[in-house]
Amino acid sequence: MMAIGITSALTMPFGACQQAQRENPLLVKSELPFGAPDFSKIQTADYLPAFEAAIEQTRQEIAKIVENEDSATFENTILAYEESGQLLDRVSRVFFALTEADKTEEIGEIEKTVQPMLTDLNNEIMFNKQLFERVRQVYDKQHDALQGEDQKLLEEIYKEFVRKGALLPEEQMARMKEINSRIAQLQQQWGDQLQAATNDAVVWVDKKEDLAGLSDADIAQCQDDAASRGGKAPYAIVIVNTTQQPLLTSLDNRDLRRQVYEASIHRSDGTKQANNTFPLVAEIAKLRAEQAEIMGYPCYAAYSLEKTMAKTPDNVYAFLKSLISQYSPKADAETKAIEDFARKEQGPDFKLQPYDRFYYSAKMKKQLLDISDEEVKPYFNVDSVLINGVFYAANRVYGLTFKERTDIPLYHPDMRAFEVFDKDGKSKALFYCDYFRRPTKRGGAWMDGFAKQSRQRNQLPIIFNVCNSAKAPDGQPSLLTWDEVTTMFHEFGHALHGILSDCQYNTLSGTSVARDFVEMPSQFNESFASIPEIFDHYALHYKTGEPMPADLKDRMLKSINFQTAYALGENLAATCLDLAWHMLPSKDVPTADQAAAFEKEALRQIGLLNEQIPPRYSTSYFNHVWGGGYAAGYYSYLWTEVLAVNIADVFAQRGALDPATGQDMRDKILSRGNTGDLMQMFTDFTGMAQPDASSLLKARGL
Repeated sequence: MMAIGITSALTMPFGACQQAQRENPLLVKSELPFGAPDFSKIQTADYLPAFEAAIEQTRQEIAKIVENEDSATFENTILAYEESGQLLDRVSRVFFALTEADKTEEIGEIEKTVQPMLTDLNNEIMFNKQLFERVRQVYDKQHDALQGEDQKLLEEIYKEFVRKGALLPEEQMARMKEINSRIAQLQQQWGDQLQAATNDAVVWVDKKEDLAGLSDADIAQCQDDAASRGGKAPYAIVIVNTTQQPLLTSLDNRDLRRQVYEASIHRSDGTKQANNTFPLVAEIAKLRAEQAEIMGYPCYAAYSLEKTMAKTPDNVYAFLKSLISQYSPKADAETKAIEDFARKEQGPDFKLQPYDRFYYSAKMKKQLLDISDEEVKPYFNVDSVLINGVFYAANRVYGLTFKERTDIPLYHPDMRAFEVFDKDGKSKALFYCDYFRRPTKRGGAWMDGFAKQSRQRNQLPIIFNVCNSAKAPDGQPSLLTWDEVTTMFHEFGHALHGILSDCQYNTLSGTSVARDFVEMPSQFNESFASIPEIFDHYALHYKTGEPMPADLKDRMLKSINFQTAYALGENLAATCLDLAWHMLPSKDVPTADQAAAFEKEALRQIGLLNEQIPPRYSTSYFNHVWGGGYAAGYYSYLWTEVLAVNIADVFAQRGALDPATGQDMRDKILSRGNTGDLMQMFTDFTGMAQPDASSLLKARGL
């Protein structure tokens, strides 16, 4: 249906000389395979008029549902609602992919304009009494008569309206609209400020000798990073999104290690006042708490967790406390062992600092296991990991094959696109990857899509993965650490959840599941990285193409679980910080000035205040929680790791690369999206009534 006013939005402005009208490529169906976005035609100036037109069209589609004089039915209300907003969804998916992965100044300015428009539209729809009344009529009259995905779709749409406040009295509904708008504005500011803070936290280095300990490739990367960030010095150490920084493993200069660590942990806590995110944190937390209270919940965590597998904060805390009690003695022993090792070199009075830990742990690993990152990185060429590892595992287990499409336009030269074929040879999906960091990309790694799978829309999935590995200078191979290898496998696990989706409705397809389930396919997919047949297929020397020697491979795989208490501890600390902020009633939320002290006290109370093992993300740069969708949900990484380990055990019992088991995984979990009960899906595959949490510590070597 064409919306009023779209015609004018499709044309370019007229200058002194009248120009031919230009069709906005975002507002017409792409002629590329799968309907992929045509980045060869899309211009930055296209986005705002495309949003304006798509929003207007969505409003008209909603109005048509509301103004229908026929009695509300599943077809004329629920299906009509499901099919509304497709143009807006298409425009949004393209635009917000760029705001995350290639956010130029122009894109950032457009985002500031667009976000309030989208929030206003969402408020209009969620608080449209006539629309909700029609949805409620269908829910009351037809729910029990519907089956399968039809019934699930009705439930999800009805519950979405209710959870957003459709049953609230007028005054509270008005306040919820205000809160929604303000939170959206604050999250926009958060994203801008955190990216600026992280970019500003670069540590500049004047002398090459100060980089002693780094490999030639890492030094070349520091030189390249300096040039791409203005060249204030010959070398630059770029801060990544986590607290600890990878280069601290090998940087000999202790004072420079300290500078890097402090730049990381203080990037946005007010040490540099311009980059202080605590005012944003405090206001977002207070508004979320108020939101929950309006909806009748004691805190935001209770409100948020109701729709998850965990259900309640008590269940999450019981899970976390069982891990903390077993973890803490192992963490203390690990720290003491590292400090004792360092004192052999530095003397009996040496006090281990958090910026020393990775450095001496790596030395200790080298001495005990005779292994280092620099020894194994030549075998982890990013191209081989992708083609001979990630794709090869998907082929062996799920029967998928991949063909690079050099004819598909991309939003950045670093991207690659692949067509995915199923075991019957039929085209299954389009997959993009964008693995290298740049100043316009936010930190971290993620999966998303330009389109979700839907039989109703006859749409195959268009999925992408984004990471932040260092890109080697031209002519040199881009080599990865083991952590970066497993990150690629992890994100492709999410991609498989989207690629293998086989659902009727867009709302239910792919990764549209609870946070404490969505991380399971990705965590499980990491297990393939170390399976011998997969490992041997991708761990090839970038010069010779020879597989990693058996002795080196054995030492490397044994080292995976070396001193793993740290990784668990930093995750537990971040998880408990997230919950601490979201367990508060609105009246108790700290002010910006109190935020740092609140963080320390929250960690102390739960037994995780440990200078040696800081949170993976401190409050002031915890993007998952303040800028992403993981508020009161960061625990899901540990929760789903349990599910993933249990599923990996099933694969191990049946044969790690057994195609029949892979098909079973497809049929019972990966293809089903959110079409059924998630715990039942887990049970159907594993045969387990409940997950076995004891397997997590064993899998981590603890």
